[in-house]
Amino acid sequence: MTIDPLLLLQAYAIGVFPMSDDRDAEEIYWVEPKQRAILPLGGFHLSHSLAKTVRREQFRVSVNADFAGVVAKCAEVADDRPSTWINRQIEAAYSNLHDLGFAHSVECWEGDELVGGLYGVALGRAFFGESMFSRRTDASKVALAWLVGRMRASGFTLLDCQFMTDHLRSLGAAEISQKAYLVLLGEAVEGVPFAAGRGLLGAGAGGAASVAFPLSGSALSPEDLRRDAPLLSPSLTVSGPVSGHSIVQLLTQTS
Repeated sequence: MTIDPLLLLQAYAIGVFPMSDDRDAEEIYWVEPKQRAILPLGGFHLSHSLAKTVRREQFRVSVNADFAGVVAKCAEVADDRPSTWINRQIEAAYSNLHDLGFAHSVECWEGDELVGGLYGVALGRAFFGESMFSRRTDASKVALAWLVGRMRASGFTLLDCQFMTDHLRSLGAAEISQKAYLVLLGEAVEGVPFAAGRGLLGAGAGGAASVAFPLSGSALSPEDLRRDAPLLSPSLTVSGPVSGHSIVQLLTQTS
């Protein structure tokens, strides 16, 4: 039985998210960390070498091109991840959120092979990063750089990384108390129409998310761009590849 999508979104709005013990576990549990990792959007650490990799477009990067593939790769056992918290129930729940327009992925490709990426949930002006994977050096870093660039340009205010890791710390993530996190979260999800009940599900994430994470086949008018993401170039509002140079510019601009 999958997780109800409205319940899942409501949980995110109060700082709670689901996990499981392993891939084949039948149960999930809800987590509310006492210390929360976030990545300040103005504090992403873009090293010289990473900036060069992004500019040279070593990987072809897309958005929402293979959400299911990214989740499946994140759920795989790897040398640096002997087990996974993504069981079948959680995988199905996020697939459902993706279909509804709330869960999104960033993919890195080498030719036709998916070699890196990440996925998470967008709600209001918050993005909740769920998991990432890398099968080539720096692939997940490139995906995160593109995520932060798009978020900065489209009006997001909070990138939730859940738990701190050395990998995230090296990219600029910081750890804050749950109390401080809830203040940032409340500001980021203010205006999300939870009072509409299940009507929220039919509306999709909307706003900044619809610009930063367009679903396949979606289109936005110039009026949408000016209203929702005045800093975002129209070339960034597509799911296909765009300029790595533009992403570096977004990450290094100071205003």
